[in-house]
Amino acid sequence: MNIRALALVTLLALLGLATPAFAQEPAKHAPVYDEQADAAAELAAAKMRAAAENRRVLVVWGANWCHWCVKLHGLCESDAGVAKKLLYEYDVVRVDVGRFDKNMELAQSLGADFTQTGIPYLTILDGAGKVLANQETGALELGEAHDPAKVIAFLAQHQAPYEKAAEVRDRVLKSAAAAGKKLLVTFDAPWCIWCKRFEAWLAKPEVAALMAKHFVIQKIDVERTLGGQELCDGYGGKQLGIPWFAFLDGAGKTLGTSTIGGKNLGCPYEVEEIAAFGTLLRQVAPQLTAEDWSALERSLTANRAALEQQKHR
Repeated sequence: MNIRALALVTLLALLGLATPAFAQEPAKHAPVYDEQADAAAELAAAKMRAAAENRRVLVVWGANWCHWCVKLHGLCESDAGVAKKLLYEYDVVRVDVGRFDKNMELAQSLGADFTQTGIPYLTILDGAGKVLANQETGALELGEAHDPAKVIAFLAQHQAPYEKAAEVRDRVLKSAAAAGKKLLVTFDAPWCIWCKRFEAWLAKPEVAALMAKHFVIQKIDVERTLGGQELCDGYGGKQLGIPWFAFLDGAGKTLGTSTIGGKNLGCPYEVEEIAAFGTLLRQVAPQLTAEDWSALERSLTANRAALEQQKHR
C-alpha cells in the first residue's frame, strides 16, 4: 500500500468509515507471502547465495492482505523485463509483516521503516548483509500500478557490478592450490533449469562434504561474468550447452571436462551419464575412494528418480 492509500484509509478509520490498513480484510488471491516462514533464516540463506554468486538480496516487505503488495508481486511475475532483472541479479526474500506486528525487529535492524510510508517496501542488501537501499514503493508507481520502467531502473541502480570471469577463476584457483585441491569450475546461466539442478545436487550436504575433500567448486555465469562464455569456449565447451564443467589442477592445467565422446554430460542424469561422471571423477581425483563414489552415485540415482517422479505428477 502506498502512502496516499495509507493516509486515506487512516482518515476513513478516524471517521468510523473503515478499518485501518493493517486490519484490512484479506484480498481474494493466492497467498504471496508465507506467513509461517522463518524470515531471518531465509534472509541468511539468501545472503549466502548472493555472496557466492555476486548478486544482491532484495527484501520485499509486505502482507497478503495488502492490495498493492499483490500488485507488485504480479508485476514481478508478468513483466518480462522486471522478471529477468530479478532472475539475473537478485535473490528475493518476501517477508510477511502481518498487521505491522511481525518481523518488525528484523525490519528495524535493516533500517526499513514502512510504518509511515506503507507496504510494499523494498530493502536491498549485498552478500555481506550491508544495506544498500531502503525504498518505499509509492515512488515506483504510475497511476494505479507500479511502473515497470521505474522498478527496473531502481533494481539496475543497485545491482552488483559484473566481475571478470578470468579473475574469478584465478582467485579461486589460488585458494584451491593453497588447499591442495583441484578446481571444479562450472559454467551456467540464470535461465538454465539443468544448471540449477546440477547446482542443487552439488549443494546437498552429503554431496558437498564428499566433493569438498578433493575440490573447490566455482560457478561462472556465462551471461553475468565478463568473458564467461569465452572462458568456457577456451576450455572446450563451445556450442556444447550448459551446464558444462572443467576440472583444473592447482597450476590451472585442465584435467578433464564434461565433454565425453563429443557430448556434454551436463547434469549427469541418464545411467550412462552417471557412470561416465564417476569415471571422470576417479580420473581427476585418484584419491576418491570407492565408498565415496558409491555414495555420490546413489545420490545421483536418487536425484534421477525424484525428477522422474515429478514428470509423472
